[in-house]
Amino acid sequence: MLEFTYYNTEKIANLKDFFTVSFVLIDDVYNEVIPESIKNRRNISESKLSDSEIITISIVGEALTIDSEKAWFYFVKKNYSDLFPNICDRTRFNRTKRNLYKVILEIQRYFSSLAIFSDEDTRIIDSMPIPVCKFGRAYFSKLFKDISTYSYCASKKETYFGLKLHALITTDGFITDFLLTTANTDDRDAVFELIQTNANIKILADKGYIGNELKVSLAKEKEILFLSLKRKNSKTPLEKRLRNALSKARRRVETSFSQLAGQFNIARVLAKSKWGLMLRITLKILTHNISFVLNAITGNTIHIAQIKHLAFG
Repeated sequence: MLEFTYYNTEKIANLKDFFTVSFVLIDDVYNEVIPESIKNRRNISESKLSDSEIITISIVGEALTIDSEKAWFYFVKKNYSDLFPNICDRTRFNRTKRNLYKVILEIQRYFSSLAIFSDEDTRIIDSMPIPVCKFGRAYFSKLFKDISTYSYCASKKETYFGLKLHALITTDGFITDFLLTTANTDDRDAVFELIQTNANIKILADKGYIGNELKVSLAKEKEILFLSLKRKNSKTPLEKRLRNALSKARRRVETSFSQLAGQFNIARVLAKSKWGLMLRITLKILTHNISFVLNAITGNTIHIAQIKHLAFG
């Protein structure tokens, strides 16, 4: 497991620093968690870029809010040839990156399990819409027809066509678990799959998760205390202290989702396949969590959730 005391970085001053520190983190985790059969796979010696370099280039692009993979690739090739002198052609780069999906997912899981972030016993659960196209084009769109559905987003007060991202988040905003489902999936139906690696924790939720059966099942099977906001007309209203805690948790999750949507464009679907979509979402969440790790390494623990400055200075 990563020991932050091993890393002596006081400040990330520019994009080259961001590349370098990100690569060191990625490469250390890659060497720790990825099996030798993957590291030494056939023809790996012919690769111009290592797996860690490809993943690093990808996450730095995500941190910079760059959606165009083509534009980002050629920017790196032109301006950072000193860091990546043997960069391959774009077709090979993209093909290798897609093939590294399971490797990236494993690295993301590793970062999500870091004790400095995940050891606290409280989580916040929520979901956000991932529209695959504009609502007016939904009938004609051929993207993800087999997994996309219509649903209503209460927070935005609009109907959309696409998918739904469910997430489990710490009170600092660190994403420990996530799950992608069809848009019309009831939030409560996704809970057990989302929290499968968790037990003996407290989960805070909004009104979309109201349900005594779910609460009882989580307590019995996972020893999880599940607390959700109640409707105004509830016969058993929550005490003020608990309502305030849940409201504060709501603001925290809204900030994390705002970062995913605003800085990482997670709701902007440019992928053409389910595999490509899962890769992009996993990369964005990995980038989000690595930003927390970089803040911890540089000593910025007070503002650990402030991540934009890492890439933009």
